[in-house]
Amino acid sequence: MTIDIEMVLLVLSVLFFISILAGKASSKFGVPALLLFLGVGMLFGSDGLGIQFEDIQIAQAIGTVALCIILFSGGLDTNINEIRPVIWQGIVLATVGVFLTAAITGVLIWWVLGMTAESAGISLITSLLLASIMASTDSASVFSILRSKGLNLKNNLRPMLELESGSNDPMAYVLVITLIGIITQVGEPDYFLAAVDLVMQLVIGGLSGFVLGKLAVKVINRISIGNNSLYPILALTICIFIFSSTTFIKGNGFLAVYIGGLVIGNSRFVQKRSSLNFFDGLAWLSQLVLFLSLGLLVNPHELIPMLIPGLIISFLMIFVSRPLSVFLSLLPFRKMGVKDKVYVSWVGLRGAVPIIFAVFPLVEDVPHARLIFNIVFLCTLISLLVQGTSLAIVAKWLNLAKEPDKIKELESFDIDFSSDIKSVTTEIEINENTLMDGKKLIDLPLPDDILVVMIKRGDKYFVPNGKTILQNKDKILILADDNETIVEAHKRIGDENF
Repeated sequence: MTIDIEMVLLVLSVLFFISILAGKASSKFGVPALLLFLGVGMLFGSDGLGIQFEDIQIAQAIGTVALCIILFSGGLDTNINEIRPVIWQGIVLATVGVFLTAAITGVLIWWVLGMTAESAGISLITSLLLASIMASTDSASVFSILRSKGLNLKNNLRPMLELESGSNDPMAYVLVITLIGIITQVGEPDYFLAAVDLVMQLVIGGLSGFVLGKLAVKVINRISIGNNSLYPILALTICIFIFSSTTFIKGNGFLAVYIGGLVIGNSRFVQKRSSLNFFDGLAWLSQLVLFLSLGLLVNPHELIPMLIPGLIISFLMIFVSRPLSVFLSLLPFRKMGVKDKVYVSWVGLRGAVPIIFAVFPLVEDVPHARLIFNIVFLCTLISLLVQGTSLAIVAKWLNLAKEPDKIKELESFDIDFSSDIKSVTTEIEINENTLMDGKKLIDLPLPDDILVVMIKRGDKYFVPNGKTILQNKDKILILADDNETIVEAHKRIGDENF
């Protein structure tokens, strides 16, 4: 049976469109976009509308490429100045925290499955593999929810959680690959050699990412392409090269690509803004493709027998293993409050990465691989439903949420400034009350250090001067050095929202 490429593209376009609508609904109702993307995949899958997608190798390839791009984009968007005060907490959570989560959860899984699914006959080492697959957290879902609710976090919690979520996947990956190697090894496993290999992968990955990131900045700045549109493509090429070359020398490619992105994103290079915007869109596309493919891969009817053990394991992770690992990991940081640690514990949100890692045992034909995949998928859904929908609420309960600055985003002006420029921009709509003191731009009661850059009147844009006559419904683009000045400008104009 031959499949027309036109039909494949038609189905993909419909899936993408429905997923984009689902993403819009997630912002409106506070439901994690990942949960809805997975739901769309399951709806169109074998137990839904009947799309058959069972190629494990393709699913693994999609997951690897998508995760590589997502981690690189996360590194590009991370401001090193924001994470510097909490860098050690984030690193400890991303390494020791992941290890403790895997160890504690592994023992609990072994006990739970022994009580609820004795016929599975799952061993302790397999239980540890299952726990390691779920040991990392998902940053994209966490912060899409927080941002959709318009909340900021106190005490540098947001950059710390971003650092942990962006950098803990490599540790989980190394644990998963190491345990799969032990399980599939013929003869007596060499645990010492496995531990050495784990450390070496992390060390090589970290060094490779840093060195290649520095070299990449030099290459981008010194090469003269001639076509500015190709610079984002060059950045994508560098992303793929960092991952593949690090993996080739037996390092952790995921850690390397994240650190490489972090180094590049915090350096000055040609066409930086266009590259950042390109990767922001590409990361969302990667997540969409990834979530859809994973949703298509699962067979919902296979989840029903695992519902009870899956629920027990999920709630043990949420209320026992994650809090224990967080509090133990952060013991050296005594200045960090109990409420902060409780909230960090609650943000142990599982996402697409555990499902990607759950595909690896299927590819390697590990015993109980399908059982592992189904439990991981079920635990991810429960985590998204329980934790993902309550992140903003818990932040308010713990008094860790603070209102963001009321700076209106640009709607009428398609202008974007480089991250190196620290100025703040917003737009103000002129009304009749604004013009009561005079219709000239110079008559507006704006602070002295505000600059009016441009005016939109109807469909026309123009650069004003002090003598420009303003009209009702004009929209002015203003520039200031800080948020406080912008807020003061809105107040003087008479904006009721300030």
